[in-house]
Amino acid sequence: MQAPASAVAATSGAAFDEAIALTRRLKLPHIRRAMTEIIPTAKAQRWDPAETVRVLLAEEAAGPDAANLRTRAAFPTGKTFHIWNEEASSIPVSTQSALRTLEWVGRRENLCVVGPSGTGKPHFSEAFGQSAVDAGMTVAWFTIEDLEALIRRHRVDDSVSKAISRITRTDLIIVDDIGLLPVSPDAAEGLYRLVDAAYERRSLAVSSNLHPSGFDEIMPKTLATATVDRLLHHAHVVVTQDDSHRLAEATTGRGVVPLG
Repeated sequence: MQAPASAVAATSGAAFDEAIALTRRLKLPHIRRAMTEIIPTAKAQRWDPAETVRVLLAEEAAGPDAANLRTRAAFPTGKTFHIWNEEASSIPVSTQSALRTLEWVGRRENLCVVGPSGTGKPHFSEAFGQSAVDAGMTVAWFTIEDLEALIRRHRVDDSVSKAISRITRTDLIIVDDIGLLPVSPDAAEGLYRLVDAAYERRSLAVSSNLHPSGFDEIMPKTLATATVDRLLHHAHVVVTQDDSHRLAEATTGRGVVPLG
């Protein structure tokens, strides 16, 4: 099938050629490979320039796999269970130990980590991702904004289903930090599609400020109901409580290195 003229125009010319040359000079191979797809999409969808830059940089950060398969070095902060204080968490130690065996991933069950900001949800989720990589599993890591960008990018050529299918080839899919802000229609669609495609086939780990039963507060009720129904059917739900660890460190002066 012949590419649309607009797509060809967006990926040709002196400016595009110079951009390709710069990616080689700066050693950005994943941006270079993604440009021929992302730039026509950005043009067709009239993305804000900053959004185009963000998506391209996300491709480089994701590494070689189009489905955002993560290695240890590519997780957001590199946090592991080696620096996790299980006694400080409100999650029972016995529950933590059982989850850390990763047997639930082998059973294709889900994990929902729910609680207020600053109570260790992203650290807990990321540490599971690192442990899964160490165990030889493949892991996909997303924020809700990543899912929004994925839907927008693949809708232009009707390849959303294929993109979701690639993601669900991984053993564990992590969606981090849902619930701080209302979810856009594209992000809501992305979350639903991902949960639906993974249902009883792959394990999902989700961290959220809201219990999934309250997702209809941040996304359309019909999509929220369908998403939560599938997400919670085979899920372990753990709740983080207490005050923010970050705030506690800040108020006691442990959040910075002392001056002088």
